[in-house]
Amino acid sequence: MMSSATRQPEPSPLIACTISRDVQNFDLLIEDMEAVLGEAWGDLGFAEALAFINQPEAATLEFVAMAIDETDEDDLVMLGEIIALASKKKIKIILIAEDVSPAALHQLLRQGADEFVPYPLPEGELQAAIERLKKPAVAVTESASALTQPTKGDGVVLAVHGLAGGTGATTLAVNLAWELATVEKANPPRVCLLDFGLQFGSVSTFLDLPRRDVVFDMWSDTEHMDDDIFRQALVAFEGKLWVLTAPPDIIPLDLISSDDVRRVLDLARRHFDYVIVDMPATLVQWTEAVLNGAQIYFTTLELDMRSAQNALRLKRALTSEELPIEKLRFCLNRAPGFTDLNGKSRVKRMAESLDINIELLLPDGGRAVGQSSDHGLPLASAAAKNPLRREIAKLASSLHELGKSDAEAA
Repeated sequence: MMSSATRQPEPSPLIACTISRDVQNFDLLIEDMEAVLGEAWGDLGFAEALAFINQPEAATLEFVAMAIDETDEDDLVMLGEIIALASKKKIKIILIAEDVSPAALHQLLRQGADEFVPYPLPEGELQAAIERLKKPAVAVTESASALTQPTKGDGVVLAVHGLAGGTGATTLAVNLAWELATVEKANPPRVCLLDFGLQFGSVSTFLDLPRRDVVFDMWSDTEHMDDDIFRQALVAFEGKLWVLTAPPDIIPLDLISSDDVRRVLDLARRHFDYVIVDMPATLVQWTEAVLNGAQIYFTTLELDMRSAQNALRLKRALTSEELPIEKLRFCLNRAPGFTDLNGKSRVKRMAESLDINIELLLPDGGRAVGQSSDHGLPLASAAAKNPLRREIAKLASSLHELGKSDAEAA
């Protein structure tokens, strides 16, 4: 019989599908899907996706990649139905979004999307998202067992304080924490990020984490706080970084005392190698407790008059109280580039007039900085090659190497 010789090979079963209004608008996604899956994927429009997922042919699907932009925000109801149906059929959902509002993005994530990747796709990020989908989910309460092994109680405390609004303090704190948490693959340090901006702290927004009432409960009675209570107040970000967010509601900064702050810092140091503290811009009574407890106190400023005046006022305040001003490390946000000789001259004049050393020059990261925070991702995930991300990664690496050298010397 000749039929066996002429029989065409059966097509490979579909492992994944893209779902979009027009996949041609996402050419980088097409390239990445082909690179990762070969021909084992298909493409669906929004309307046909609902019908197809209910068909027997969809039984082999492991995940769908839903690609949307701002034009699709008018169809959020239908997009939510697709996500809900896919979740019901045990199909994972990767949400790929370009210029989508944070409100729309959060709504779709709440409806069941498993992963988010910004578009244009960062190099290798689709493959990384697929690999994360394959890992078994770990509940926060289970992964909290990682905190049951305390350190020697000598975790390094690094505080970040903005000398004026918009100088990048939270951006530095969040991304420094993430870079330290991922500085080593084989034996990464344990890192905790504490948001002490009790009123308008935005670390939770930067990492798309929930604010929980248990944080307020913890701060309300630190005298009876133990390891379990502290653990319950923390939220895990991607299983690598532990975060104490600001409370859900605005509370007075003087609700907590220096003793409260010292207890939280001591407990954090006991369980983590690095403790990053995002400070409020306001100086309060317990600022002294953080300054005394920190090894380094980063202060962010910009090349403008308000930052210069506030730097002088901070120096005077700390000097008058005989506080350890030598712990301050001035960080210039949106620093001039290497070829900007006029800008570099202005930086030098500013440092000389204030009698300070500006030790860290943070380049302007551009729109990617705001976009990464709106999408709830560190720069390393949203824009790995961004110049600001690279500078913060260098800082994290140097801090970690210094910490290892000190440990070996001890």
